[in-house]
Order: sequence, then structure tokens, then C-alpha cells
Amino acid sequence: MRVYVPLTLPGLAEAYRTGELGAGPFVAYAVTPGLREWYASEDIEELEYAALGRAAQASLRLLAAEPEAPRRRVVIAVDVADRVVSADPGQGPEAAAPGEVRVAGAVPLGKAASVHVDAADAEADVTTAAEALPAADGGDDDARLAVDAAEDHELLWFATQEIANLVGRGV
Repeated sequence: MRVYVPLTLPGLAEAYRTGELGAGPFVAYAVTPGLREWYASEDIEELEYAALGRAAQASLRLLAAEPEAPRRRVVIAVDVADRVVSADPGQGPEAAAPGEVRVAGAVPLGKAASVHVDAADAEADVTTAAEALPAADGGDDDARLAVDAAEDHELLWFATQEIANLVGRGV
């Protein structure tokens, strides 16, 4: 199963240093029944793109919690065995977001298929969005627009062989 793991550049650097993602369990995003229902599509490429987008939103939340991290969203696509992934849709306020899954344990970085990172021109919008998240979560329409502006930026695709350059130069 392909999962999309939200990270920051320091998180990517740590994964590169240790050779693995997460100590487990950790949150990722994937094409789940809940995501299919939420996105209302049967096109697998569209659904994979939606899962990537959900992970990019989660990366923004990580950036909001890490003010010292470079203001670039990072998502790594990883192939894992179905048996290590669980999706618990839950109920009420504890319900998982569409596509949210838990990966049971650490995953070797060698299982990564690709890395997706914001371009330099997204940095200002991502910075503003990370700062606006609490207000957006509280229902502030202007803050929601700021968060949406970050989501308008497409993440760049990088081969896994480029991770050393990404963490060494910060994109």
C-alpha cells in the first residue's frame, strides 16, 4: 500500500540520518474507503493526489508546531505492507480525517517511492498559513484564505536519490 507521510525538512533529515521513517506508530495518509467517499472519485490517480494533499495539510500543521523549521511542506510517499497500516474512522470529534491511517512501526527509508517538497516561491504563503492555522481552525474566514493560499502551491516531485541534496541544501 502506498502511504503519504507528512514531514518537515528537519524530519526528512532525521529520516535520512537514521535510514527510517517514524518510530511507529505514526500518522500517514492513503487511499482509504473514507477518502474515496470524501473525494467522490474512483480514479486512482485522483485519489492518490487527494491523499498527497491531505498529507501536505498535515505537514503544514507540523510546521506550525515547529517554528524553527524551514517553511516548506514535505511529504514522502512510501510503499508498505497492508498489514502494518490501519485506518480507524472513529466517530464524533475523535474521527480520523479522510485518508488518515496509522503505520504500526518504523519503515525503512529504502521503501520510499518519492519525496514532495514546496518550491522556494511557496515559502511566504506557507509561513503565513502556518501562523494562521489556529485562527482558521477557529472559523476565521481570512485565516482560512491564508491556509488555502498555501494549498494552491503544488509540491515538487523529487526522486529518493535526491534526499541528500534536499536535506543538505534545504531545497
